[in-house]
Amino acid sequence: MLLYPSVDKLLERVDSRYSLIMLASKRAHELDAGAKPLLEHYDSPKTIGRALEEIVAGKVIIDPDEDDLD
Repeated sequence: MLLYPSVDKLLERVDSRYSLIMLASKRAHELDAGAKPLLEHYDSPKTIGRALEEIVAGKVIIDPDEDDLD
């Protein structure tokens, strides 16, 4: 169950659940591949949780000029 960050807070940053899932998945894969973390501290030990924390902090956004998220 997702407790933090809350889905409501995440949806304030991303306009749909589908976009949220795609963005979080892409960022989690980047973190798994060794991308530099964007926050100083994370509450989640898992990369998907860390990606969601970056999204709610406004550090990861959807690029409006990008056609798709992959």
